[in-house]
Amino acid sequence: MSSFCAMDGETLVLNILGTPGAKKDAIGKAKGAQLKISVTAAPVAGKATDHMVRFLADEFGVATADITVVFGRFNINKQLRIRAPGKLPAVVAKALSEAKS
Repeated sequence: MSSFCAMDGETLVLNILGTPGAKKDAIGKAKGAQLKISVTAAPVAGKATDHMVRFLADEFGVATADITVVFGRFNINKQLRIRAPGKLPAVVAKALSEAKS
């Protein structure tokens, strides 16, 4: 995967560089082959990852059960799989359209 995201059938695969303990929940810019995502939750026992999944479920228009943490539950480097996203944040939509062309 040369970008931070790719489609695998109807599933979106996202490589993430997480920032816990941020001032606000936000989807940032791409940094190499990762997408920067900040969350307000503290990095304690996977709580920041759980919070990130809830935040991203809303951003992508899916249920939290549709998001799988492939790796990185206790690490800032993560990979998530989002089944059948209902909507795409602008940075993700742009990366996917560039990958097609």
